[in-house]
Amino acid sequence: MTKETNYTFDNVRVVMVNTTEPGNIGAAARAMKNMSLSKLYLVNPKGYPSAVATARASGADDVLSQSVVCESLEEALQGTHLVIGASARQRNIKWRQMDVIGACSEIKQTTGIEGQEVAIVFGTEKFGLTNEELDLCQILMTIPGNPNYFSLNVASAIQVFAYQNYVYNTTIEFEESTNELASYEELEGFYTHLTQMLEHIDYFEDKRPKVLLMRRLRRFFGRAEPEKEEVAIFRGILRNIKPFEKQ
Repeated sequence: MTKETNYTFDNVRVVMVNTTEPGNIGAAARAMKNMSLSKLYLVNPKGYPSAVATARASGADDVLSQSVVCESLEEALQGTHLVIGASARQRNIKWRQMDVIGACSEIKQTTGIEGQEVAIVFGTEKFGLTNEELDLCQILMTIPGNPNYFSLNVASAIQVFAYQNYVYNTTIEFEESTNELASYEELEGFYTHLTQMLEHIDYFEDKRPKVLLMRRLRRFFGRAEPEKEEVAIFRGILRNIKPFEKQ
């Protein structure tokens, strides 16, 4: 199990511009909620509100109900301190460009100052963001993909960003195991017992020499880092085949 610490994404807003398919809005809301994002801004969405959007949100209804519908991108960006435009392709005009990981670094740095907000802007399903819309952005964020076929749905693009942003801005710590690893002496006793059992069933032969086989078995169990209880289980199994004779 893992525990999550040090994450809050209240200062990150996702902006969808001129979305034509309401289902994509619902899918985006679902992707956002899965990754702890809740602020959704919609610029001139077509056919929204929509039952299709609600259905695709699949439980992320609160993200939809709290979404802010705006008449222009300028309105959606009011109050932000960094604007990042998402694009599936490089542009001829040289905006400051970076990949998703680089963009997440900028987000973390900007939101680290109290009261500062970041907007991530996604364009239409068919054409993405226009150059005029990108003019309102400080950074162009590109999502790399297969150069021979790259057709990323806008909701999928939001999912990619939301996931990477979650991972980058979240500290994941594995809970420490309370189980004690087997000691050197316990492992050596196990290997001796295992060797006796294999001799007992005449497993060793010329094509399976004892030295080489036991070396491989040691490597196998060594990689597993067996715990004290696990070694005890194996010793119990071996005792039912061949009693242990201390050397």
